Amino acid sequence: MFIKNLNLEAKFNVFLTIVFIIGSIVSGSLLFNILEQQAEAEVSGQAALLVQTMNSVRDYTSSNIGPLLNPRLETEQTFIPETVPAFSATEVFQKLRENEKYRNFFYKEATLNPTNLRDKADRFESDLVEKFRKDASPEKHGFRDLPGGRIFFTAHPLKIQQASCLRCHSTPDRAPKSQINTYGSENGYGWKLGEIVAAQVISVPAAEVYDDVKADLMLIMSVLIGIFAAILLTVNYLLRRNVIRPIRQMARMAESVSLGEIESEFTHKNKDEIGLLATAFNRMKTSLEISMKLLDRQDK
Repeated sequence: MFIKNLNLEAKFNVFLTIVFIIGSIVSGSLLFNILEQQAEAEVSGQAALLVQTMNSVRDYTSSNIGPLLNPRLETEQTFIPETVPAFSATEVFQKLRENEKYRNFFYKEATLNPTNLRDKADRFESDLVEKFRKDASPEKHGFRDLPGGRIFFTAHPLKIQQASCLRCHSTPDRAPKSQINTYGSENGYGWKLGEIVAAQVISVPAAEVYDDVKADLMLIMSVLIGIFAAILLTVNYLLRRNVIRPIRQMARMAESVSLGEIESEFTHKNKDEIGLLATAFNRMKTSLEISMKLLDRQDK
């Protein structure tokens, strides 16, 4: 194995590099998961706030605006859409989107059979409505890739809970004349009490948030790499000064002694393992020197 042929300093560097690579992969994965969860929590919180806001608009329209304007639906030639909670919520959200910060946010009460075709559900939204009808879950959320980028969506079922809603959506003959004049008699009818007819969908752009996550991850990993580089240089310096250099000096002295230069001596001031080794080596050299002198006397 090639590592056996490396010197001690190179072996330490290889070992530290392997530890750093493994540590970087593990820590990078953990950090990414944590940052990703934070990003999802952020976009989810934004969506939840907008849903509550739109529901407040719907409730206000239903309890305050509708009673004032509903009597005019039979006398006006044109339908007054402000009486419809879905219309009010959608219009308020459109005003919000005029702000540059929210232009990529979307709100839709996606309906399978709407009176206003602006609310017609697309295939994805239709699937959401069908899922709500099957499992009766209070919410569905997730990510969706669109041409404009990745978005986070949250959806809630809209159910016909009040019989008063059926005035406009049961049969054309019961609907206000102004509604027939404006929207016709083909769409938005046949609804039933207790039926889920739409999905309230809020879409929040997620690409920017996740780009920030990637940027934060790169910044953190850059800091970690910088810290590792500093640690590696420090360890190399201390290793070379306190271990490698004394061992090399001791190796050179041992080679000198083996060539007969008995006067060579190795000194190490620190009382660490290298110091103990130096003391033992010098003691061995002294013993060797005494033995050689005894041999010389015997020869004489």
